[in-house]
Amino acid sequence: MKILQRLGTMVRYTVAYAAITHCAFEYVGDFVLCKGPSMEPTLFSDNVLLTERLSKNWRTYQPGDIVIAISPINASQFICKRIVAVAGDPVLTQKPHPMEGNSKKPVMTRDYVPRGHVWIEGDNKGNSSDSRYYGPIPVGLIRSRVLCRIWPLSELTGL
Repeated sequence: MKILQRLGTMVRYTVAYAAITHCAFEYVGDFVLCKGPSMEPTLFSDNVLLTERLSKNWRTYQPGDIVIAISPINASQFICKRIVAVAGDPVLTQKPHPMEGNSKKPVMTRDYVPRGHVWIEGDNKGNSSDSRYYGPIPVGLIRSRVLCRIWPLSELTGL
């Protein structure tokens, strides 16, 4: 009987800790493993980041914030990018140039980020699929904001 009591107590504690852990990672913050070259030289593959999800309730996203978002072209993938512009900000976009023209200079047009959206880009412009490719993303796709890099320890820094 004493064994069953101990087992019951252990199960209750395990369920309570699991619930607390789930809520903390779902609503407070998370650890993210960064993969890919799109944020180099700021972040490299295999960097571990500490992110938070609370500030979206009292603070708007700002240009310069590094965020983790659901990819607008593959919903099962997360992306790590820097916010370059927020709703109402102007952005210069490159329109596809005609194949037949002799013009080697890309045509740049000025657009504005729509309400409820942000413009995100990787720091490694030459190797990043971002808003220059798929346009502004809805703020609802943003999962969290990066606070700091925690691994490797030699590069522990706030971002």
